[in-house]
This record gives sequence, structure tokens and C-alpha cells, in this order.
Amino acid sequence: MAEREPNAHQFTLDDVLGTDTAEFMDLEIPEYAYMFGFLQADGHLSQQSRQRGQLTVEINVRDIDLLHKFQGLTPYKSSITERTRSTNFAETSHTALWSLYSPEARTKLNQLGLPYGRKSKTITPPRVVFSRRDYLRGFIDADGSVGYTQGYPFISLATASTSIMADLCSYAEEITGAERRLRRNQRDDLYNIMYITEAAQSLAAHLYYPGCLSLKRKQTTAEGVAAWTRPAGSKPRPPRIEWTHEMDRALLAAPTIAHAAAELNYSWSACQVRRWKLLHAQ
Repeated sequence: MAEREPNAHQFTLDDVLGTDTAEFMDLEIPEYAYMFGFLQADGHLSQQSRQRGQLTVEINVRDIDLLHKFQGLTPYKSSITERTRSTNFAETSHTALWSLYSPEARTKLNQLGLPYGRKSKTITPPRVVFSRRDYLRGFIDADGSVGYTQGYPFISLATASTSIMADLCSYAEEITGAERRLRRNQRDDLYNIMYITEAAQSLAAHLYYPGCLSLKRKQTTAEGVAAWTRPAGSKPRPPRIEWTHEMDRALLAAPTIAHAAAELNYSWSACQVRRWKLLHAQ
């Protein structure tokens, strides 16, 4: 694999921060918060004897510009290479690989919460002050999706980490008002977090603000999502029902579901689903 020559518009620390005295991986700086979130989701930190090891990030070659930006934000020697190979997902896979070997840099990343080796279930948000929306955007760029399904916008993230799931759900609720209570799916033991329509619109506009560090293609899509308008005749989904003990008692005491729906002023289907869950102890 041959190392790719830096392009003429190399992304530098001074370009982003306006100073070359900033501390590496100061997570209060939006660009570093984003970079750290991306590394936690899609980076791999390895460790060997005699302080040997490396940090690697491998992404599709179409996104190589982001790796050059990471390289410019890192005041340690690193390399960017390309490779083409066959995988289980594609007959020909053309990827770009960023490699960082500095023991000092690896130690800093590990102390902030990037574990050595396998990490999918153990990663947590940093335990230092950090720019939260930039950090979460890094996760979504690495492991999430922004786009449209059946003409409606969405933003989603699949993660094995309970801490990351809880942090994104909590933050998204602050921004959009949309509450999520999730369990791991049975197929691959992941949390699948998704926001659609107005919630996706609000979250995309907040996370992908103008001038932020991001994958260009997702930034472009997010800008479209933020500008989305609901089609004429399409009604928003009614807000989630917050069932109380008193409402549950009224539901179970009603002679029929229709009586309960009339008393509680909710739809027949909502009352039917809730009654089934109560009777089956869910």
C-alpha cells in the first residue's frame, strides 16, 4: 500500500482553531469532540509490547477528505493509505486507512475513553467537559444514517453501547421533545435509535450546523432533511401517551375497550394495545 500524498489544501490545526497552541483532543473544541466521537464509533486502538501499537480508521475512499482533516488536527506523524480488496459485502472495496502510531497520542485517546481492542459495548461518553452535539454528530457520521424513507426524513444510529444509546436519546429529547425507550433487538443485540419527520428535521438542523466538521455527503443530506416540509394532507403522528396508574385502572375497569377509549379520550387501538400489555404483564 502506497502512502497518499497530502493534497494542496491540507486541513491544519491552525485552520480550524485559529491557533497552534490548542491542546490535542481538548473535547470542548467542537472539531476534537466530533473527531473523538467518530473514533469511538469507527476507530480501532491496538496495543503491543514496548509501547508499540496504533490507532487506525478505515473508511470508504470517497470520504478520504475527512481523514486528511483528522490528520491536520493531529500534531503527531500519521499516514493515509488506500487499498482495494474483496470483502463479504462487496466484490471490490476501495478504502482509505489513517494510521497513527504516537504512544503519547494513543495514551491520551485511551484516557478519554477509547478502549484498546474490541469496544462496541463498553464505550461511554467522555467523563470530561465536551461539546456534546459535535461528539454525537461524530457517532452518527461513523455508525448512523441520515436520509429519507418513503419520502419522510430520518436520522438514526445503531449502537451496542447502552451508555451511548442513553446519551443520544436524552440529548435528542432535549432538542426535539421525542422520547425513546429502547431495548436491544434480538437479531444482532444492538439498539436501533431512529427519529423521523419533524423530530429528524429538528435534530439534523441542530447537529449539522453550517461550517461544522462532518462527512460532506451526510452534511448535504442533513441540510435537505432540515429544509423538509410535510406534504399537504399528511398529519403528524399524535404524541406518545404517558400512561399513569390511574389511567391503567380506568382502562382495566371499563367493560369494553370502546368504553375505555371514550372515557380516556384515546383511540380504540391505543387502548387495546395498552390493555393487552397490562394483561400480559409487559
